[in-house]
Parts: sequence; C-alpha cells; structure tokens
Amino acid sequence: MNTEIFGIILMYTLVLVLAIPLGRYIGKIFNHENTWLDRIFNPLDKIFYTVSGIDSSRQMNWKQHLSALLTINIVWFLLSMFVLTNMSWLPLNPDNNPSMSGDLAFNTAVSFVTNTNLQHYSGESALSYFGQLTLMLWQFISAACGMAVAGVVFMAMKERTTDQLGNFYFLFVRSCTRILFPIAVIVASLLAFNGTPMTFEGKDHIVNLQGDQVEVSRGPVAAFTAIKHLGTNGGGFFGPNSAHPLENPNYFTNIVEIVTQMLIPLAMVFAMGYVVRRKKLAWMVFGVMTIGFFLLTLPTVISEVNGNPAVSGMGISQTMGNMEGKEVRFGSVASAYWSIATTVISTGSINSMHDSFMPLSGMNQLLGMMVNCFYGGVGVGFLNFYIFIILAVFISGLMVGRTPEFLGKKIEAREMKIAMIIALLHPLLILSGTAIAGYLYSQNPETYGSWLNNPGFHGFSEMLYEFTSSAANNGSGFEGLGDNTPFWNIACGIVMLMARYLPIIGPVAIAGSLAAKKYIPESAGTLKTDTSTFGLMVFAVIAIVAALSFFPALALGPIAEYFSMY
Repeated sequence: MNTEIFGIILMYTLVLVLAIPLGRYIGKIFNHENTWLDRIFNPLDKIFYTVSGIDSSRQMNWKQHLSALLTINIVWFLLSMFVLTNMSWLPLNPDNNPSMSGDLAFNTAVSFVTNTNLQHYSGESALSYFGQLTLMLWQFISAACGMAVAGVVFMAMKERTTDQLGNFYFLFVRSCTRILFPIAVIVASLLAFNGTPMTFEGKDHIVNLQGDQVEVSRGPVAAFTAIKHLGTNGGGFFGPNSAHPLENPNYFTNIVEIVTQMLIPLAMVFAMGYVVRRKKLAWMVFGVMTIGFFLLTLPTVISEVNGNPAVSGMGISQTMGNMEGKEVRFGSVASAYWSIATTVISTGSINSMHDSFMPLSGMNQLLGMMVNCFYGGVGVGFLNFYIFIILAVFISGLMVGRTPEFLGKKIEAREMKIAMIIALLHPLLILSGTAIAGYLYSQNPETYGSWLNNPGFHGFSEMLYEFTSSAANNGSGFEGLGDNTPFWNIACGIVMLMARYLPIIGPVAIAGSLAAKKYIPESAGTLKTDTSTFGLMVFAVIAIVAALSFFPALALGPIAEYFSMY
C-alpha cells in the first residue's frame, strides 16, 4: 500500500514539474513570441492560412472570436454526422462495422465536437477505423478551440484598454501545431513501445490457453489514446476505455496517461500568469484548484483502500481494498486517484468502473464535475474558474463598501448578470435533466425499465451522473445505465451543446466587456486578488454555490446509498 501511495505522489509531482515550463511555453505562443518550434511549423501554418484564405494577423473583438468558434464547430458537427451515418461504405472498415443510427450519431458528433466524448457505444464494434480517425481529429480540434478561447480571455485580462483581442485562428492553429501535436507524438510513441497497438489491420485471430478461437480488436490505438488524454477528451478506442489492457497495458502507461491528461489544464494556469504578467495571481488560482482537488482525492483514496464494509462483514479480507471493477495491475489507490483526476479535469477517461466505487467515492467524482473548475478541461477549466473570480470580487467589494474591480477594471451590473446566468446554468442543466429522467422512469417502468440495472439510490446516482458528466463536458459514466436509447442520446446531446458553448460565450463576453473599459491603476484601496485571503474567498464562493445547488440531489443518491449500507 505504501508503494501505491508513492505512485500517486510521483504522478502528481511529474505533472507539476512539467506543467510550469509548459505553461511558460504556452504563454509565449499566446503572446506571439518566438518559440523553438517555429522553424518547423511556420511553413505548415502558412499552408493552412493560404488554403483557407484566413488572415491570421487581423485583430478580432470578442464577438468576432465567438463567431469564428461557432461557425467552424457547426461545420465539424455536420462532417461528423456524415461520416458516422455512412461508415459502412466509407473506406478503412476492415471489420465491416455498421453505420450509426441518427440519434446515436447525433450524440456522438456533439460529444466529440464539444470535447465531451461521452460514448453511448463500444468503439471497437461500433466504429470503423475511418470513424475512429475522424473522431481523433475532433479531439485535436475541440481541445485547440478551448485553448484558443482561453487565450482570448488571457489577452483581455491585460492591463490596458482595448477591444482588439488577437486572432482566433492564430491561437487555434498554434495550439494544434505547437502544443497538442508534438506532445501527442511523444505520448503515442511511449504507448506504442509499451504494447498499445498502432495498426490499420483488422481483428487479430488467436488461440487462447483453453484452445478457443478468439478475435482481438486492434487499430490506431496509441495515437487515439495520446490525444484523448492530452486534450482532456477521454473517449476510448475500446469500450472499457483505459481499463482495457491494449489501451493501457501496464503501470508505466498508466503513469504516462494520467500525467498527460493533467498536464495542459495545470499548465494553462501558469500560462495565464505569464500572459498577464501576474505570477502571484496564477499561484493563487493554482492553490485554490489544488486544495479542491486534494479535498476530493484523499477521502476517495481512503474509502477505496478501506474496502466495502459489507464484504468485510462476511469475513472476507480486503487487503487490496475495494477491487470490484478495478484492474489488478493498477490497484485501488491508482484507480481512486485516476477517478478524481479524470472527473476534476473533465477528461472522462477511466481505468476502472466508476459504477463499482464506494458511494462516497462516487459522490466525490460527481462533485468534481459539479464544481467543474478545479483545473477543468484544456482552456475552459480556467473559464469556469474565471466566473467564480468575478463573483468573489463582486461579493468582496460589497463587503468592504468599494466598487468591485478586477485587474484594474470595474465590474458592473452587466458583468454580474452574465456571471450569475453562467453559474446557474450548470446546476439547471444537471438537475432538470435528472428530474425529467427520474419522472419518466417512475411513471413508465414498462417503457423505461431497461435503463437501470440498479434501481433505488444507486440508480438515481447513475442518472444524475450521466447528466452531470454531459454538463461538465466530461464523458465518463456510471455504466449500469442503459444509455444508448433515443431519450439519452438526444437529451445528453442537447445538454452537451448548451454546457459547452454558453459557458464559453459568458466568460468571453465578460472579458471582452472588461477589456474595453478604462484601466484604473492599483491604489491603497484596491482589492488585492492575488493573495491567499482572496483565494479563500473564491474557494468559499465555489463551495457555497456547489453545496446549495447539489446537496439535495447528492443526498438522494450517493449519501443515501452510503447510509443504507449500515
């Protein structure tokens, strides 16, 4: 057990050691500074701009940034729908996998375009290699969109008065070519050299030890797995995701994958400090996020190490902890750590079955997605935290009787209205979706009874988790839920669309509005937003909003299930 604890300490330390210099590198890219990869990728960038007719030097205001983002996302969605509904006759389909139905294709296309990667299908049997490669492309694109939008907010936070916030396409293309692609190549190589397949051949036919003929799915798995974690996408090439031995063969690949998925979300915080020239602010944000992360991680690890009291009551020893739904090659500690990392960061990949965790561990996984700002996804994680900063500044200003200001800009009614709408949108989508599903299930058990294998408290948690995961752009699930139905495909698709774009539009609108206001230099009466005191204020606002919004739902699900065990 001590070795397992050392493993998670090693994983987090590696992330932090790599994230700080990577954050500085990302900051240079957003600041239009020269980097060592420019000589390699500048010619490639020029080809993209020439073919598309884009002027990457043209300055955009916040509305033009959002227009560019939404336009290209619509195009990508339509392309995804075409590929997924026509895979049966398109190339690279050696296993003759069928095309998707309309509702499942809608859910999948929305899922990957929005960086959610919720999967109501099993990848190896439901997708051709062409379909997998198409979705892999969206894993690059959706992640780069999040990073580009974060770059826009960083530009708006600078100490100046302007409505010119850089060029979306410049930030987007450079995020792909300078950050995501080179790191993904390194990660994919590490995985391929450690047993993860990287081939375009069809199923392999083997004879197992019992003499049975077995067909083993394979494909370009290493490349898919690398970007799924680097871009906090999370969609698995195989149905069991990173619990599959070909997607995550051993403890070393487990370290590589968990470090990869945490890398850019942490680095983006330090990139913000570099762009804005406020390192203390970056460390304050990082500190609040880290406290929240470990407050969820530690009780989850302890809960899984202690095991299931019902099993202990039967006189069965649990020396490895709660191992239901977990891989022996990872153990309970690394699985518990991954489960919080993937839900806090919005990756959504799994190396164990979350449905089999202890009730309070499941609650912590839900809280990570409900808060949705402790690190968060690439780019948009900081945007969610930005909303809570605005709320905390406004509340603090009221408490001391001063006009709320953030980085020299006054926060007024318009910014607060937008911030409150975005803050309330997340619980609205989660709780209203769960309420509708619960009502349908209770009123029509004959029609909707196939949804749940576990009715009662745990069944409620499964439905709550599905909508929470959709709203948090996460993609993981309590897989006891039968979710490949028209209701879940369409309902979750709608939630994913609203939860992706409205929380982007809101922070960008606030940042653009503040950037255009007159800059007011700091004075003795200015509220310091880079101190530990203000950090505690932000944490308190996050905790209060989460507690007031979600405690009743959690009490009906995982908390009630926990007490029912005793």
